[in-house]
Amino acid sequence: MARFSKSKLSNLTAIRWAHAVNSQQLLDAALKADIDMIEADIVLGTLNGVGEELPVMAHPPANDSDLTLADFLNQIKQYNEQTEGAQKGVKLDFKSIEVFEGSLQILDESIPMMSYPIFMNADIISGPVEQNKTVPVDPARFFAGCMRYKQSVLSIGWTTNWSGDHREGSYTQAQCDEMLEAIRWNNVLSTGQAITFPVRAGIAANSEEQLHQLVAAVNGTNESTLTIWSSEGDYVDVAQLRKLIFSFGVDRVYLDVPEALASQLDLGKHEGGGSAATFASLMSFSFISICFWAFSSWLQRSM
Repeated sequence: MARFSKSKLSNLTAIRWAHAVNSQQLLDAALKADIDMIEADIVLGTLNGVGEELPVMAHPPANDSDLTLADFLNQIKQYNEQTEGAQKGVKLDFKSIEVFEGSLQILDESIPMMSYPIFMNADIISGPVEQNKTVPVDPARFFAGCMRYKQSVLSIGWTTNWSGDHREGSYTQAQCDEMLEAIRWNNVLSTGQAITFPVRAGIAANSEEQLHQLVAAVNGTNESTLTIWSSEGDYVDVAQLRKLIFSFGVDRVYLDVPEALASQLDLGKHEGGGSAATFASLMSFSFISICFWAFSSWLQRSM
């Protein structure tokens, strides 16, 4: 997989995102903007309301778009070929297993030509809080398809229910164990493929111990990170979220949140920045993860 610059790798929270780029107008704006990653959603739908169903860029419940997945990927490829030193990566969020499998031919033609980061995203586990409206993407079928694209980052998360009215809720140990079981059952640990866990900011802030245990369980074989995201209007305990980010280290956390929340987090003013802060963050992440892993192992042996 193509890498970000060394300065960006030392602080993944500095990577800039364009979120929900699901129309031609939004794609045009994202290509002109000073951003690093373009995130978009894919559903089975129609192009401009006519014709047969095909993979198009839209977020449920919408199933109509003026932009197909094929055109989306082709325009980004053309831009990156013409823009040396300022290439933009892509995160593809597949909303159903049907649209993912229906996109494989397009992906087969596009991904081998990419020299820039590509994230393959799906919510494969039912998650918090009492979330039962959205059907997770089948993990076995998703992993099987993604094995064709070893250069990509596996972005695998949970369906969620959260809003400005929520205050309590976390990624439970059972939900994290289910994620780990899916990874192990589908032999992802043997591939060494990079993994990022997309977690919703308001829920992640309440889940430090569980997330450290999960990441520690896979990090020995697969380079793993968190991608913290948030919807507009979500309640977030900013202090708790900031604590979570620095417990992992800024070189282990992507941050795809509204500008207002990013400003409140004020991540640039922690321990001075630079290589010393990065090293301190990495050591903090390693120590905390090892402690959580050791404690979890002890509990399992004691049961």
